Amino acid sequence: MNYLVIGDVHGCYYTFKNLITKHWNKENEVLIQLARQLKADFPEQAIFLKGNHEFEIIDHVLNQPNHNWLRQCGEETLRQYEAEKRDCKDDVSWMKELPLFFENEHLFVSHAGIAEQATNPFKEDDGYSVLWNRSPLKNIGKLQIIGHTPCEEPKYDEHSHSWNIDTGAAYTGFLTGVKIQPNGEVIEFIREKTDSRDK
Repeated sequence: MNYLVIGDVHGCYYTFKNLITKHWNKENEVLIQLARQLKADFPEQAIFLKGNHEFEIIDHVLNQPNHNWLRQCGEETLRQYEAEKRDCKDDVSWMKELPLFFENEHLFVSHAGIAEQATNPFKEDDGYSVLWNRSPLKNIGKLQIIGHTPCEEPKYDEHSHSWNIDTGAAYTGFLTGVKIQPNGEVIEFIREKTDSRDK
């Protein structure tokens, strides 16, 4: 079974939904990225990973206030929950349980990648962790697929054997995904133009 890895969605719900509808082959591709309903409907095929924004809202709910999160997007997020008359605590409980990475023998997927400087890449509040890292990546002997640092086009780094597929859907105009064979071979990149409702 092949993998479909989708880069940072940046809150672009309609764009994400459009990409899934057009490009996810549910028969032979495991989807790696975002959304509770997909996980409920396809528990073996939809894998969602924790990123820095999930960490931030979890921290805010458990240790209020998280001023950094409130400044960046948190106040608007809380207003949206209030408008929908929903309590974010249920979603936060779900986010807390999200894994930090997915891997097989040839592939490693995480939000920000394994940093060369990381002493513990899985310590969630560390700046070099797989949630926050923006420094050079370590070559771990597998293809790394990451996001976190927006770029205009998918960007390959030969030294670390990694692809950054965060094309800043909310900023640069499209969401990127990549289809990968279990042996780590890239099949193709796909892109979805940002839906006007997400701007």
